[in-house]
Amino acid sequence: MATKRGTWNYREQFGEEFGRTYFRRFDPGVTSSIGIGTYLGAATDDADNRYYRALVDAIESGVNHLDTAINYRCQRSERVVGDAIADAAVDRDAIVLATKGGFIPFDGEKPADPGEYITEEFIQNGTLDAASLARGCHALTPAFIDSMVDQSLRNLGVDDIDCYYVHNPETQLTVRSQTAVYEQLTAAFEQLERRCATGDIGGYGVASWNAFRVSPSHDSYLSLPRVVACAEAAADTVGVDECGFMAIQLPFNIQMSDAFTTTAHPDPAHRDDTAVQGDTTGIDQNQSIFDNDTNTHTETTTEISALQYAQERGINVIASATLAQGDLTNGDAIPPAVDTELSGETPAQRAINFTRSAPGVTTALVGTGSPEHVSENVAAGTFDPLGAQAFDAIFE
Repeated sequence: MATKRGTWNYREQFGEEFGRTYFRRFDPGVTSSIGIGTYLGAATDDADNRYYRALVDAIESGVNHLDTAINYRCQRSERVVGDAIADAAVDRDAIVLATKGGFIPFDGEKPADPGEYITEEFIQNGTLDAASLARGCHALTPAFIDSMVDQSLRNLGVDDIDCYYVHNPETQLTVRSQTAVYEQLTAAFEQLERRCATGDIGGYGVASWNAFRVSPSHDSYLSLPRVVACAEAAADTVGVDECGFMAIQLPFNIQMSDAFTTTAHPDPAHRDDTAVQGDTTGIDQNQSIFDNDTNTHTETTTEISALQYAQERGINVIASATLAQGDLTNGDAIPPAVDTELSGETPAQRAINFTRSAPGVTTALVGTGSPEHVSENVAAGTFDPLGAQAFDAIFE
């Protein structure tokens, strides 16, 4: 597991090579503000080899934040991340390792009959009940999440994972109410709190695509304060002193800035209790600001963005889709008025530094499945990010 000493020693190896705030706090130590994502690419040996070389180069060049998921590339991404960690000339305790569980993973390649595979590998052995599935591919039951943690540890070849994300819980909203999904999250978090207590994971969080950056009326919306309350309730049930919820992951880039611009999350600091109408007996403080089983708010709170809420609560924000899956490597994709404000020699570097400049963002993940792109992406960290006022001015 990443340690304070290991990550700080890693930082010191690079001296003044990187710009200010390149390394940022990520308890118990520090992490690079540029990380490697492993989502894209075919489930092939050739893609594995490219990822392996890119990951080793990145780890040895100043990137110690590695992000993957058990379903990425049919478990191949986790396995190649594990190989790179084992072979890179950097100790494990210097590396922040994150993975995710929620989507049912194939093994090595997509099977000819995915439904039959899921039945044989997960339902017949009792890991999953068919009723727990959403879209035929996603589950959040404690038993399933627990099984996925175990499989990820095997795939990665490590004893522990620094941050384990519940992956895209909004998928469950296609077949369940908000209240039911919050209950699912609480149960999943209880299991993850137990895995924190045994040292298998350092902490946990939620990786989402839409949930935290859409309006409350959207079908995929989940309230970040309510999710945090689920984690706090889970920690209380398990009986641990400190809640293990540590991070959220969501898309954030020049084209997808909703996590900064969309004010969708109740701010407890500005809640007006006198505005609550009706009998709230038996409803806890967090639940009372919602109409059960709907995506509508009762008019009781000031709303803030996901980034602002996370920053105020000290929750790490890990930004995905930093390059919009490659679209922002084209200079024409960045508005000229924004482009001139950003530092970097290439469009990709300037796009990375836009995301690194956002308030509350700890690490900007860049999908780097090619070793040829590693040096360019890592070099973005030699430039300073925008200050808070300059970043805000972009949106004025």
